[in-house]
Amino acid sequence: MSASAAEPVIAGRALSKHFRNGAKQTVQALANVSFQVAAGTLTALVGPDGAGKTTLIRLMAGLMTADEGELTVLGIDAKADPQAIQSRIGYMPQRFGLYEDLSVQENLDLYADLHDVSVAARQTRYPRLMEMTALGPFTRRLAGKLSGGMKQKLGLACALVRSPDLLLLDEPTVGVDPLSRRELWDIITKLVREEGVPVLLSTSYLDEAARCDHVVVLHEGKLLSEGPPAKVAALADGRTFSMQPAAGEPARELQARLLDAPDVLDASPEAGHVRIVRRAHASPSHAASDTGSQATPVPARFEDGFMILLQPTATPPSAMAADMKLEHPPAEAKTPVIEVTDLVKRFGDFIAVDHLNFQVARGEIFGLLGPNGAGKTTTFRMLCGLLHPTGGDLKIAGADLKRSPASARQKIGYVAQKFSLYAQLSVAENLDFFASAYGLHSARRRQRIHWAMAQFDLSAASHQLGGQLPGGYKQRLATAAALLHEPDILFLDEATSGADPLARREFWRRITALAKQGVTVIVTTHFMVEAEYCDRIAILDSGRILAQGSPTEIRQKGVTPSNAEPTMEDAFIAVIEASRATAPQEHVA
Repeated sequence: MSASAAEPVIAGRALSKHFRNGAKQTVQALANVSFQVAAGTLTALVGPDGAGKTTLIRLMAGLMTADEGELTVLGIDAKADPQAIQSRIGYMPQRFGLYEDLSVQENLDLYADLHDVSVAARQTRYPRLMEMTALGPFTRRLAGKLSGGMKQKLGLACALVRSPDLLLLDEPTVGVDPLSRRELWDIITKLVREEGVPVLLSTSYLDEAARCDHVVVLHEGKLLSEGPPAKVAALADGRTFSMQPAAGEPARELQARLLDAPDVLDASPEAGHVRIVRRAHASPSHAASDTGSQATPVPARFEDGFMILLQPTATPPSAMAADMKLEHPPAEAKTPVIEVTDLVKRFGDFIAVDHLNFQVARGEIFGLLGPNGAGKTTTFRMLCGLLHPTGGDLKIAGADLKRSPASARQKIGYVAQKFSLYAQLSVAENLDFFASAYGLHSARRRQRIHWAMAQFDLSAASHQLGGQLPGGYKQRLATAAALLHEPDILFLDEATSGADPLARREFWRRITALAKQGVTVIVTTHFMVEAEYCDRIAILDSGRILAQGSPTEIRQKGVTPSNAEPTMEDAFIAVIEASRATAPQEHVA
């Protein structure tokens, strides 16, 4: 039975789902959730880590069934006939199952075979997919050789190989750069607007949710709101303001103070200012007097309303994030803490890093930005002593990384995108392992583990397995482990990828506190709002630095006659596109 145009494409009524966590514990992933998705619309599922987004998508995809409630997808009862749903939808999970030793074409053919797509249908469908995704020139390339952005495009093409009646996408843009994110969104919106395919996606990017027709907001398995994005944004009407930091003060430091102000519900750096959402019935002039800055009203947006929705239910950020104290802050440095001179890395004939030059001072936050495949991770690995340079010089805290890698590495902490934690070890056991790996023993090791537990508020989760932690806790644990040996320099490689706004706020409060005490921070990120936390930024592509400067200086590169106040994302895209226009070459964004 197919759904008529008047019927909702998806209808959930009082859905609940529980999971067993250990022998006796039960986790409630969804609790009495009801919602609808109309035909021909673009719908977003949003919510913090552990909100139930992936569970709900898997119920819709017919991969699991609800414990309670009713769910129909395309007019089909999801519990009674999940196979009928699976035969009509496209589904792209967070870790889409590409076969990295097969080419782009072979991956497409494999999924076409799995879905019984006829040869005639492929001849019609493939050219359209190649046009939509710009994969045409790369059909012979192995999937494992593609950048993150192009892998996502290939995953999307495989999900679309049979013209689905509904497309479900779980975090489709996590881990891709702004240029690739824009291209993916062009594909998705064309599917909805031009082909009439209803799309439901989950996302951690609230600006993406604001573009949708309909938004379903979840938190801890419960429905907080459902409706157009404007409905959520309206919650913040009259409560949003912009505040200017004092001369010479980083916006992140004003943000940290404002987050502690009693009248302020949320604060985030934005284009050199700090955007605030004040609490209901609070006086904006009160917040201004506490900080010495004037509050200017600005229009409310979806993210502002989202933070208000979470306020009554979310766990408040740990006070430790703002008050984080180092036992032995790094010593003052007369010379740059990091010096990179003509850095080169070749893999055979391929130049991954092409004569990079930059310096970073003590206590500075320095951002390395760039598209997927730009050379950021390769540069990171060389700076951390994990990869030997082909040419050039590297000095870390006064140590020559090429001649004394061991002594240089002792001054470095590293937080990777996928968090190098041991899933089968508890929080306490992970910290004990990393303390031992850093050469900490006996009383010193116990002292540093105690410090990490206290400063990162991990004591309550000390016996929980690393693999069962929510994303925000994994991030905390990974950062705590990286700081056990008191490094002078902290490397953050996409450390907030996929994190929700609450987790990102708390994470950056800690990084701000560390930098203020003298820790030097090097960060890569695809989330351009986070670049506003940096003192200086370098934008890379094809292994070369295209632009370098303060966030204000970088944003100026995005100014156009029609856009006098560009965002960091506008500037990033402008810099990359300008470079590629003057030096055309093959890119796999």
